[in-house]
Amino acid sequence: MYGLVLMLFLSIQAHSQTRVLTGTVVAEADGNPIPGVTVLDKANQTGTTTDVDGRYSISVNENTVLVFSFIGFANQEFTVGNRSQLDVEMSEDASELNEVVVTALGLTKEKRKLGYAVTTVDSDVMDKAREPNVANSLTGQVAGLVVKGTNGGPQGSSNIVLRGLPSISGTGSPLFVINGVPMDNTQRGSAGQWGGSDNGDGIGNLSPDDIESMTVLKGQAASALYGARASNGVILVTTKSAKKGGDWSLSYNVNVMTDQAVDFTNFQNEYGQGRGGQRPQSESDARTTGRFAWGEPMGGNVIGYDGNQYPYLPSNETYLDFYRLGTNITNSVSVSKGLGEDGAFRLSISNLNSNSIVPNSGNDRLNINLNVDQNITDKLNVSAMINYIDQKSDNIPNLSDGPKNPNNFLFLAPNIAPSIFAPGYDEEGREIVFSDDIFVTNPYFIANRGINDRGRKRTISTLSARYSFTPKVYALLRMGNDVSNDDFFGVDPTGLAYAADLKGNLNSRSLSTRSELNVDAIFGADVMLNQDISLDALVGGTFRNNRFEEVGVGGSMFVIPGLYSPFNVEVFNRSYGFNEREVVSGYYSMGFGYRDFLTLTTTGRYDVYSTLPVDNNSIFSPSVTAAFLFDQFLNIPALDFGKLRSSYAVTSGEPFAAYQTQFYYNSANSYNGVAAGSSPLSLPNLFLKPFTTDEIELGMDLSFLNNRLTFDVAYFSKTTNNEIMNASYSIASGFNSAVVATGSTNNKGLELMVTGIPIQTTDFTWRTSFNFTNVRNEVLSTNLDNNPINLGQNRATLGNAVTAYVPGLPGPQIRAYDYQYDANGDIVVDNAGLPVRGELKNWGSVLPTHYGGWNNEFNYKGVSFSFLVDYNFGNKVLSATEFYSHFRGLHQNTLVGREEGITTNEITAPAENYYQALVQNVTKTSVVDGDFIKLRQLTFGYSFPDRWFNAVPVFKGLTASIVGRNLAILMRKTENIDPEATFGSNINFLGIEGTSLPSTRSIGFNLNFKLH
Repeated sequence: MYGLVLMLFLSIQAHSQTRVLTGTVVAEADGNPIPGVTVLDKANQTGTTTDVDGRYSISVNENTVLVFSFIGFANQEFTVGNRSQLDVEMSEDASELNEVVVTALGLTKEKRKLGYAVTTVDSDVMDKAREPNVANSLTGQVAGLVVKGTNGGPQGSSNIVLRGLPSISGTGSPLFVINGVPMDNTQRGSAGQWGGSDNGDGIGNLSPDDIESMTVLKGQAASALYGARASNGVILVTTKSAKKGGDWSLSYNVNVMTDQAVDFTNFQNEYGQGRGGQRPQSESDARTTGRFAWGEPMGGNVIGYDGNQYPYLPSNETYLDFYRLGTNITNSVSVSKGLGEDGAFRLSISNLNSNSIVPNSGNDRLNINLNVDQNITDKLNVSAMINYIDQKSDNIPNLSDGPKNPNNFLFLAPNIAPSIFAPGYDEEGREIVFSDDIFVTNPYFIANRGINDRGRKRTISTLSARYSFTPKVYALLRMGNDVSNDDFFGVDPTGLAYAADLKGNLNSRSLSTRSELNVDAIFGADVMLNQDISLDALVGGTFRNNRFEEVGVGGSMFVIPGLYSPFNVEVFNRSYGFNEREVVSGYYSMGFGYRDFLTLTTTGRYDVYSTLPVDNNSIFSPSVTAAFLFDQFLNIPALDFGKLRSSYAVTSGEPFAAYQTQFYYNSANSYNGVAAGSSPLSLPNLFLKPFTTDEIELGMDLSFLNNRLTFDVAYFSKTTNNEIMNASYSIASGFNSAVVATGSTNNKGLELMVTGIPIQTTDFTWRTSFNFTNVRNEVLSTNLDNNPINLGQNRATLGNAVTAYVPGLPGPQIRAYDYQYDANGDIVVDNAGLPVRGELKNWGSVLPTHYGGWNNEFNYKGVSFSFLVDYNFGNKVLSATEFYSHFRGLHQNTLVGREEGITTNEITAPAENYYQALVQNVTKTSVVDGDFIKLRQLTFGYSFPDRWFNAVPVFKGLTASIVGRNLAILMRKTENIDPEATFGSNINFLGIEGTSLPSTRSIGFNLNFKLH
């Protein structure tokens, strides 16, 4: 696939003669030399730094463009030409007045003028220690942002929560925008308490090699111009592009990461397989007790599931021996060229080959990205981006406590080696059942025979034309289209134990198309109204269309074993789904600046939704922000920059599902040959209207000591109103449900980002940053009766412990049963000595109250070292592992009372009976603290000196690094799980743990070649 690029590379013949350029860099104010100035070749991004006397030397040619940069000074840029010496004077730029950031609609603005919080994460964070889903690279990097990946394989989704509890009727994820155009981030399927698989989301399709930066617009004011879908925040993705006037640039990057499953369990290893204090006495006993460790103290031999004798001793295997070493290998090549001074292009090809830790499961992804930017005239600029993705996921693992889960060996008795159940099927292809439950699939069987495949061909494209009437007055027309074509093939293979007559089922053979079209038209101007007052204004409109269509076939009981065709089933079925929505919007932004210290900006957006009734289908969303630069009014030498900012904004949201406001009949199976229909049981609501989110934000930016110490602090209070909720009705009314607009939540929080450079010398630099977030949320109201609304659960505590939105409390709240207590506060047991269930209580929110990260970067000459530690406090986890390890006699707690029983109120119960009744009745025992501190990322790299490659005609430079992700948990309160472990990435299953894949530790290396 690299043939085209290789031919292009070989065709580049013209090279300018290289030579060494020397010079000195001094401060303009006093003429003193400046050590540590970065001197960078703009085209190939290689360079050097000045020594203690401000001197430097670098290899150049006549076309080389050098960029001189140093903290606290304005960047300088020079074309070398025929010079052999270049001395530079740098002027102070303590307040970084020229720094610009990407904001809403993909437009850039001066950071000093913004009245809201914005954080940008550059590409090097995503490139060094890669995640298959690039969104997971944001973990610990941004104040206010919580990012967690699912334990579901390399194709897994990313759960992203910004500034606390999202809208309770939405998905929770921020809106992702690529080069100013929203993209579709729909999750293609997730696991719940009944099983299922995580089939990935939209952002997980992107390659980190194509991303220049990701900018997080945290507040409602920052994202207000996006109106609908902006209530959960916005993350702007800017793709890499070439620079106008630049020379040919070719780079090749190879990244190899290995994933190793990590065991967090601390199960007892003294008592073996069995029930009632006895080891198995027959083959039948062995099969039904394989996941129970209520047997005897281990020693000697025991009969196995197949009638053979096995050691009744602690096994030298664990459930992790089923898994393999996972690998993620990425090869990327890019070529870029400036097309004179008026244009540029960049073409990249990236291939990711992922082998999951689950045998015969993996994910392959091909990305082809083209960015073109061209000035058609001196006033008209046209730019385009096309990103083509071809992704194939094989045998995606099923998660949760459901059928076909490859992690079912987790609760094996400690004397049983998992390998005895390989290959998972007998000579006739029938599943080897290893436990008391045929729905607990043999992991070897599903890994070797399972089919749960998903393919995706996706094209994300943007095209924009900007006409500049003057340098400060422009018109912009932009179109973006995101089209995904997915195919799905899911099978219950023949021989599967729970399938009828072992014949298997064709769950689905389907094709779907999902598209999002966005068209923007914007007119803008940035002008001086008089000597003191400036105006930065725009007015525009947007049209958005979302469309989904799916057709599928399926069936049950294959006639010919192993032939998984819809024409080979005894019972055939088919399915069809369709959904289409449109939004038409108009918006404006007006920013007034007074001199250089005061900016006031107001925006407004008017949205009209197709999913709502005509009388209530529109809403206006305003915002106002202010920024006051106060440092120039204070005589504090150490203070370089100071800004106070404030904002108020309202954003809106629509129901995701269309067709909820009118009465629609459905076709049904025929009756005696006569066509039949059915009416819906959900009552339409003719009065639905968009819900709103309003937020107040106050913040401050401070910079000291030539920008070597900076602070960014923000306080916010955010409230959602009239959220669209599900309501239950009595079927006697003719309906059993409806949608109502009665939900409301509030989030209050404090965010802090501190960045510093404690050490900066000619050769050594230490940069450090620390971010901290404190968020408190409250569910203000839910449905018509303001009752708790249940969200999710796991099968272990099915119906007896749930997550829910509870009015007056933080959400989602874990609700579980306590002990029953008598008048003296003592635990009540029944006549058998078993704990009695007490009240259903609330035990805490699944969302953390305190979280953040500490990032450090060290550079010594060409050597770099960095690490990231992130932390999470204040949340609870509903753990199925905690339940099952007690119920099955694996938990260390169950060693207490094994011989003598458990005595309560002078009544003694056998340990097995007691602990099983305990976790079934007192489900608070499955609620654990989610606090942790993790060593999230570590990199160690070296940039080889350019001079090493002067004699090599191909290479310009080489950077090598060793990388690691999720290396260690420095602190956790959970005994047997990773506190981040989860099987679902949507808000319903946040904070619920239950038989997902093991967490992994990733270690690898990265090589980046700069080529001629």
